[in-house]
Amino acid sequence: MNDYNYWIELDDEMKAELTGISDDKELEDRFYKNLEFGTGGMRGKMGAGPNRMNIYTVAKATKGLAAYLKSSGEENTSVAIAYDSRNNSLRFAKTAACALACENIKVYIFDKLQPTPVLSYAVRYLKCSAGIVITASHNPKEYNGYKVYDKNGCQLTPKYADRLIGFVNETPLEAVADIRSLDFEKMLDYGKISYIGSEVIDSFINECEALSLYKSSENLRIVYTPLHGTGNIPVRRILSKYDVIPVDEQCEPDGDFSTVRSPNPEEKDALDLAISKAGEVEADLVIGTDPDCDRVGIAVRDSGKYILLTGNQTGALLADFIMKHRALPENAAIVTTIVTSSLGADIARKHGCHVFLTLTGFKYIGEKICEWEKSADHTFIFGYEESYGYLAGTHARDKDAVSSSMLIAEMAAHHKSRGKNLAQALEEIYNEYGYYYDCLETIILEGKDGAEKIKLTMDSLRQSESSLFDDLSDVTDYLAGIGDLPKENVLRFNFNDGSWAAVRPSGTEPKLKLYFSIKGKNEALASERQIMIKNKLLSLM
Repeated sequence: MNDYNYWIELDDEMKAELTGISDDKELEDRFYKNLEFGTGGMRGKMGAGPNRMNIYTVAKATKGLAAYLKSSGEENTSVAIAYDSRNNSLRFAKTAACALACENIKVYIFDKLQPTPVLSYAVRYLKCSAGIVITASHNPKEYNGYKVYDKNGCQLTPKYADRLIGFVNETPLEAVADIRSLDFEKMLDYGKISYIGSEVIDSFINECEALSLYKSSENLRIVYTPLHGTGNIPVRRILSKYDVIPVDEQCEPDGDFSTVRSPNPEEKDALDLAISKAGEVEADLVIGTDPDCDRVGIAVRDSGKYILLTGNQTGALLADFIMKHRALPENAAIVTTIVTSSLGADIARKHGCHVFLTLTGFKYIGEKICEWEKSADHTFIFGYEESYGYLAGTHARDKDAVSSSMLIAEMAAHHKSRGKNLAQALEEIYNEYGYYYDCLETIILEGKDGAEKIKLTMDSLRQSESSLFDDLSDVTDYLAGIGDLPKENVLRFNFNDGSWAAVRPSGTEPKLKLYFSIKGKNEALASERQIMIKNKLLSLM
């Protein structure tokens, strides 16, 4: 109640919103904790209160970031800032810029919305000390977020994020109570803030094009949707050699994402409009990118119908395409995660490529790129997650839907030259490596009660892990710390035939996630077994 009373006195906007809430549970959710940094930085619903995204929580995080950067003793500190199409993204970006400028930290900010991978690239291009992206990626419209990048253009890993969180927690809200009085335009005039010019995006596109592996277009027809986000201009630009038909209703930025239930290409219905358009024009391929254009989902025309491919399937196809179309040095390596299908790793190993597994979060893949850049122990070839994020090359240190869209199109064109579509190409891979049934189930558990249920569920699974299944080879508990991986709240059940199931709380949404990678003779048998495993896990929950 002390926090509540403080917040309603901050300004009229906060007071009007908070005093208009009569639901005690809603107020409790806004005040029972502060927004935390998870696998994707600080992310939450927008609104008034310390557990919401608003100008005060953004300013507080930014003041903490300023203190963190100053603690390094680096001179001429600077930060690059980008933002997506979400409601309040520009406002939060300007808030962060003003908070940094007040700390005498030079700010470079894009004058229009840009994809997250462009920010990752810009940090290194401009030789900045850090970067900020205002985005909630693929989350529903109520959310926004705040990602922090280091000087390598990589999201902060726990070692550094924990230090930053310490500075953020030490920053009192009183230190940013005057954030409304700061004038972005004046700071722009004074030179404390500068706009980032078009040369950065031009250079980024050039770097993406340098990754091209197949030059012919094969008259490939693509329907593309940016899902109201940042991908419209850069993705259509990099796909210019193809016959690209945009989904006009979804090209304009729209923070309400008015034509979709959720702007997440992982969701089956996110590409409905694009698939409908593809049917009208008989397109070979559908490509959809999420609001900050770091994830990409696809659908393929097969026997007159459009088949959605999962992130695991697209990742395996890309691994196969890349391995066969580029020269691989002896120290070539790909990086996937502990909840990503083993199929792509199997393909890489067959081509003599080293395989590394990281925890969930592309920051760990980015960390490997930075590590090998210094040591030269391995050459990074490709990294991907099951959650529709891919990166080939080292121009960015985060997943990149711009260059990935190009490679997906090239891959589709290559297989079309063979008389195959991507669904048929995937079948060829299954015939060679065995069938994998990979899927994700999510359980939404919001608020304080939800957080407690997630904790109880993980505790319960740990108590019963060894007695749940008869055919387990072992159970891996990443909370105990495995090898050189940071500790993470993940349980993975490994079966004797190489199948596995994993359970982890989401780091960006109030969800419990269940991952399955089931090996079987065919889809029907593997699916049947997945349901059996899922039901056993759910019965304990």
